[in-house]
Amino acid sequence: MSRFSKIFFFAAAVIGFAACTQTANIKGVISDAPASEVVVKLLNVNQYQVVDTLKTDVAGKFSCKVEVAKGQPEFVYVFYKDRKVASLLLEAGDKVSVQTDTLGNSVVEGSEESVKLASVEADFAKAKAAMADATASREQLSKTYVDYYRSRVAYVMQNKGSLTVVPVLYQSFTESLPVFAQTTDAIIFSNVADTLETIYPESKYVKALRKEATTRLAQMNLISRIESAEQINYLDIELPNQQGQKTKLSDVHKKVTLLYFWTASDAAQKMFNLDVLAPVYEQYKDRGFEIYQVSLDVDNGMWARVVREQKLPWTNVSDITGVTSNYATIYNLTALPAAFLIGGDGMVNATIKDAASLSAAIEQAL
Repeated sequence: MSRFSKIFFFAAAVIGFAACTQTANIKGVISDAPASEVVVKLLNVNQYQVVDTLKTDVAGKFSCKVEVAKGQPEFVYVFYKDRKVASLLLEAGDKVSVQTDTLGNSVVEGSEESVKLASVEADFAKAKAAMADATASREQLSKTYVDYYRSRVAYVMQNKGSLTVVPVLYQSFTESLPVFAQTTDAIIFSNVADTLETIYPESKYVKALRKEATTRLAQMNLISRIESAEQINYLDIELPNQQGQKTKLSDVHKKVTLLYFWTASDAAQKMFNLDVLAPVYEQYKDRGFEIYQVSLDVDNGMWARVVREQKLPWTNVSDITGVTSNYATIYNLTALPAAFLIGGDGMVNATIKDAASLSAAIEQAL
């Protein structure tokens, strides 16, 4: 590469980096904190990250710059001692001024999103104080909760394109009482994620919201299945097979079905397929016996390869969420492998350790 080319390449890289990573400027005054330490923190999805530690002048003034990537606004907070005195939602190029006191009574100019964020936090503080009122009756607390929940749903639906809805969705009065506690709130999370992804596709906050929405939707669908499980006397499962086709346990269930959770990464469990399951399957398949084998391997390719190499003839499906699988939770799995026998009347009480115990359980169920 020529000297000129190197210079051009370096200049282009610098320009490209500058275009991606810019700054937001903050100028502030803490009215009753002259010559005091101020800490500026950035919210890294679910924890604070210190950006800068400053000292105010004799008039309580301070200033700082925060790196903000283009198209990826950041939640930035100003702390005096251990108290949060200003909350900001900054975009690349923002120039904001903050006037506050040590109690957090702040006014922000130069950032519309920051003004919205301050309003959101003020509303929540008021509702949280009302919920903590020890003199309030149960009826009053219930009304406070419902009224606030409805107001937050309205805010989220009216501001789906604003990142200020993200902290709203995660508000919680106590550790066990989130504002958005209903199962169907999963739909709200998903709708907001859909909208924000079109505006801020690279935002870490939006990516985290999408993950939360996906988890909540899965839980909502699971609860729906649990509520309808009485019709088939066991909890149904729906997972993709080797071809990626969703296959339900209820669709393959015959007179007797072995529901078998396993991992293809364990040599002993692979041998169990060949030494126990295969011969028993051959013996009973024509009498109405089926196996629905669920892999909890996160390595989907490895699982499919083992199934193919072992030529397993029964139904094989995979849950790549592994041990965090919702099905592992609801079937109360504590270790792998785990076997459940399902007969015509539902789950069969049987302990399956080897070919003899499996055959005896199948004979009894048949």
